[in-house]
Amino acid sequence: MKAGVMDFYLPENLNANLPPEKRGLKRDQVRLMTLSRKTGEIQHDRFDHLPYFLQPGDLIILNNSRTIPASLQGDCIREGVQILPRVEIRLARRIFDDTWDALIIANSVRMGDVLHFSEKLTATVIAEIDTSPLKTIKFNKGGSELLNLIYVLGAPIRYEYIEQPWDLNYYQNVFATHPGSVEMPSAGRAFSWELLFDLKKKGIQVDFIQLHTGLSYLLEDHVDPKENPEEYHIRQHTMEQILKAHSSGKKVIAVGTTVVRALESAARNEELSGATNLYIDQESSLKIVDGIITGFHEPRASHLDMLTAFLPKHHLFHAYQQAIHEGYLWHEFGDMNLII
Repeated sequence: MKAGVMDFYLPENLNANLPPEKRGLKRDQVRLMTLSRKTGEIQHDRFDHLPYFLQPGDLIILNNSRTIPASLQGDCIREGVQILPRVEIRLARRIFDDTWDALIIANSVRMGDVLHFSEKLTATVIAEIDTSPLKTIKFNKGGSELLNLIYVLGAPIRYEYIEQPWDLNYYQNVFATHPGSVEMPSAGRAFSWELLFDLKKKGIQVDFIQLHTGLSYLLEDHVDPKENPEEYHIRQHTMEQILKAHSSGKKVIAVGTTVVRALESAARNEELSGATNLYIDQESSLKIVDGIITGFHEPRASHLDMLTAFLPKHHLFHAYQQAIHEGYLWHEFGDMNLII
């Protein structure tokens, strides 16, 4: 894995382990740190005040992918004999309607083994990936029938900083409509319907793309975007709105690193749908994205490389030190960062 450009100490107490709603906040009342791309100037505010930092005619692009409960528990069966009980399987990437790459949290599972989830759902390990801990599994169901069973049997993927399980609704963005992300596209979590209406009342446009997110971790390692292609779909109307905003001198604000990857891939490839493994860093010239709304990223994370395409590394490092000093919270239930 490629090490990120920035390393820093993140105190454990800044890992958000509760949804904002469980901390007495509405989802749009998390904190907002705003960074100027030109000067590096930092402002501290609250996310529901976002409209004050944008201008009429600016365009916000959100990812409307909906989170699925991608963590499954199953018994591992080999040649008709159960060899491991209750193995965790994290779906990583859909290959076909009935086939997924998955992270199986057990070293001894191998090709040909059967994963038994319920009387209705099983999967067979059909391939191993040499350069990755992922394995390819083929379910006995496909399409909507498989998705429905995943919703019944699965749970949201949860990392060690979240101490207790939360309902899937806490991992959904209010505007999400298309199921498929194995982890929440978390940069959109702080948007409420009230905030979306406030943005529109000010003349700030909102549009959507679709990109189903994959796993951000494989065991102890972050996933390198170069090794994690993700499918995206952009409507022709959305791209026309982006080009119109640019031609009139307005800003295009991507909500999340996934949206940046999708839009910049489309601009480079001139394709509105496809798979992107685009890696963006300080050497990249952003073609259609002017700003980003994102959460706070962990030390050495590849997403920090992307942020250096928006502003110099020393400004970003200083801002992150400020965020730590001010007690901003990290991860999917944490606070937000606007770079514009």
